Amino acid sequence: MAKVLVTGGAGFIGSNLSNHLVGAGYDVTVIDDLRLGKESNLSKGVKFVKANVLLPTELKKVGSGYDYIVHLAASSSAPLFESHLIDSCHNNMMGYLYVLEYARQIGVKKVLFASTSSIYGDNPPPLSEDMEVIPPNMYSVTKHNMEEVSKVYSDLYGIEIIAFRFMSVYGLHEEHKSRFANLVSQFLWTIYQGKSPVLFGDGRQTRDFTNVRDVVQGIRKGIETPKKYGFTVFNIGSTKNYSLIELIDKINLALGTKVVPRFIPSPLKWTARNQLGDLTKIETELGYEAQVDLDAGLMELVDNLPKNPNDLPDVSEIEKILTK
Repeated sequence: MAKVLVTGGAGFIGSNLSNHLVGAGYDVTVIDDLRLGKESNLSKGVKFVKANVLLPTELKKVGSGYDYIVHLAASSSAPLFESHLIDSCHNNMMGYLYVLEYARQIGVKKVLFASTSSIYGDNPPPLSEDMEVIPPNMYSVTKHNMEEVSKVYSDLYGIEIIAFRFMSVYGLHEEHKSRFANLVSQFLWTIYQGKSPVLFGDGRQTRDFTNVRDVVQGIRKGIETPKKYGFTVFNIGSTKNYSLIELIDKINLALGTKVVPRFIPSPLKWTARNQLGDLTKIETELGYEAQVDLDAGLMELVDNLPKNPNDLPDVSEIEKILTK
């Protein structure tokens, strides 16, 4: 039974991955400081250690003997950098270095980690891994740094490292992220609460909305592939993009509502106009195939909504938060 350590494993993507891997027969340990995670997200069988990867003495609490480390502990959205720039940069860049050093010390077979499609900046879609990237914000700067460090680290020490550039990921277990959750979840919660979601600009910007179950599939294929890359990067996406207006229409259809969005000028200094991942590389190399389309993903979320809408985060006033 292969042993996997998932950092940030009580968070959104981490908990979905950890629960899946345990169900598939892996021995899984999660390390999380619970700033952006909840232990209750984890299923029975997942071992949990409350600790911070930025503290090497705490990182050692998880022990050794791991075959793989999946590093997801990070400041995982651009808005976090607006109010906590130094901490967020330190968390992403130094946290990753501590994990790499730990991986080298205990002799893991492979490290896999979350990068982001945000580093593509204003490149025109479809976004492919061989494009020149110019990170447009501090969040993407830290992820680009992690990729560059990985190239050198793999060359120096011979560790297999895979980076995944996620598109726009949504799915179950995002409630604890509140206003940092994906737009799919934010808009769904807001409409379910009978409020109008806020769209920046004209609402025609597009996103490659990717269900977390497909992200989990991609990461697992990265774990299990016998191919050796040294260091490499894969996109994970859904093969299709939708405008935010189309997303609102689909949510209304799924909920049986007719809520109209509010449009305001964008308070953001930068945001991608159009996003669509080129999946040729991950399909060819790892046999990845996107399986959860947006309609099915929305129905899964709707089926898991609480009976009381007030039990969900209220993110309807997001523009007031961002324009403070």
